[in-house]
Amino acid sequence: MIGFLRGKVVQLLATCCLLDVNGVGYRVYISDVTRRDLRLNEEALVYTHMSVREDAIQLYGFAKQDEFNIFQLLIAVSGIGPKV
Repeated sequence: MIGFLRGKVVQLLATCCLLDVNGVGYRVYISDVTRRDLRLNEEALVYTHMSVREDAIQLYGFAKQDEFNIFQLLIAVSGIGPKV
């Protein structure tokens, strides 16, 4: 499991960002709240949750530990997945 990533934000899209961590580009899915905290071409630290399914491995990132903690509580509820 990847607990957090620290790197340069090289692209900000509507639902994700690309984070360059020592030359490796990670696509990290982010909320609108986290998107507002990130700045293009600046270093950022995002707390991450790795979702592993049989058809995909996805990273979800959060700029603040509190937002990450709430996310963890929500996905523990039956029927609520990471994209919700």
